[in-house]
Amino acid sequence: MGNVATYDARKVTTTVGGLFITGFAEGTFVSASKDEDNFEPTVSAQGDVAVAVRNNTLGTLEFTLNQTSPSISYLDKLANNSTMVPAWVISNNTAKEVSGGTMAMVTKPADKEYADTVSERTFTLKVFDYKSE
Repeated sequence: MGNVATYDARKVTTTVGGLFITGFAEGTFVSASKDEDNFEPTVSAQGDVAVAVRNNTLGTLEFTLNQTSPSISYLDKLANNSTMVPAWVISNNTAKEVSGGTMAMVTKPADKEYADTVSERTFTLKVFDYKSE
């Protein structure tokens, strides 16, 4: 009998400044990415290849919360005060993954909108020592 891989959104945790972020919106609620490729290849007219190693360690975490999330005021405060904190996204699913870093800042307070249904708040964090494993 083969292995069965499972995924459970409850096994994905996001921490900012050591605090667990809660109140995520439905759909894609968190994303993590390195800002630049690790290298840049160049090929000459005669087919010679050269590779420039990129030492850029910047990354981006983005997550979307329901407007009722208790984490919004905390994240807005971090943005307004330009506070540097560790930020991590950890998936404890079949494929274990860790993304983030020890030095991150919230780029700005979330944009606000109000409707006759629950709205969302999106936060972007710039991670200065990004790693993904």
